[in-house]
Amino acid sequence: MTRAWEAVLALAPAPGARPDWETVLASPLRPVLRPMADTPQNPRWHGEGDVLAHTRLVCERLAELPAWRRLPETQRQELFLAALLHDLGKTVTTRWEDGAWTSPRHAVRGAGMVRQLLWTDFELCGTPDKQAFRETVCSLVRHHMIPARAASLTDPTRKAIAVAAEGRLIPHFTNRLLTMLAQADALGRIASDTEAVLERVAFYGEFALEAGCLDGPYPFVSPAARYAYLTGKSAWPGYEPYDETWGEVVLLSGLPGVGKDTYRAGSLAQLPMVSLDALRRSMGVDPLRPQGAVAAAAREAAREHLRRREAFVWNATDTTPLIRQKQTSLFARYGASTRIVYLETGWAALLGRNAARRESVPEGVIRHLLADLIPPMDHEAQAVVWLCV
Repeated sequence: MTRAWEAVLALAPAPGARPDWETVLASPLRPVLRPMADTPQNPRWHGEGDVLAHTRLVCERLAELPAWRRLPETQRQELFLAALLHDLGKTVTTRWEDGAWTSPRHAVRGAGMVRQLLWTDFELCGTPDKQAFRETVCSLVRHHMIPARAASLTDPTRKAIAVAAEGRLIPHFTNRLLTMLAQADALGRIASDTEAVLERVAFYGEFALEAGCLDGPYPFVSPAARYAYLTGKSAWPGYEPYDETWGEVVLLSGLPGVGKDTYRAGSLAQLPMVSLDALRRSMGVDPLRPQGAVAAAAREAAREHLRRREAFVWNATDTTPLIRQKQTSLFARYGASTRIVYLETGWAALLGRNAARRESVPEGVIRHLLADLIPPMDHEAQAVVWLCV
């Protein structure tokens, strides 16, 4: 654990204490907190002022919640850090539109910013514990607006089950923590609708409790049942679908240098592989040039295996849901299921491995990929595995 990370963890006040804002604003988080003071908000919903003013109130209200004070230390730290960074995305998304300040998709953008910050500045990557802490904070940031809005959805219970499902891969993340953050978020505003928002947040907690997913994922009867429900192929979470697939394609996902080739050679050597790196070399395509021809060749190679109903490994970075969906939908059209294996290692180790590769990727490219990286979730494939290597 680095000294900088120890200093960040120490920002969470002890139960019964208040945040020390002088220490917080002088901490290693100072570079990302200071811009919040220069980020305005719509006074109709945020009479308290700028994003930093709101953030301070949210953290103070969180520290006053009896439920937060009763949490184990690690969960208190995760939730406090999420409260501190929950509106980080507003610093880059806020704009003046139709006579008011607005911050579209700030929660999604903020989650990515938090992931990159924790990954590179504090090396919160490469071990299950570090990964779990980081992704708990990221999921809380990404979903922090859902409890206040779920009651307006056609099926709020489905949303609660879908959100809770992330807890299988992120064991610290729960709807209970999310509801606490949303409650503190509402209490940290000066607005006329505070009581109404708190009521909606409470309703979300009740939906999750009644569905059996307040303190963990919904207990699906099988991975197939989970996948069918999360993808909308079944209306009832207890439904057990019939498996019509003929076999499985393994899709490797991870940053350059993480060790996908090594993992495949050790655990999946018996399967043929479609590798974009290998195709680039054979086609003589520079990794920094347009990759359309390489991608087309890779997909045609995949089709050849799929036509023969032959299991194989797809080896590429595939670090975003959109890119992974292009592959998994192709596999599904040919009747195959997909197992996504997401690989992660320490930041320094990854940069070292990349530098030692025959064809290293510029660090700037890796940082760009990391900025967009979203680890795979259970709705993306029939099986999803996260491994630290």
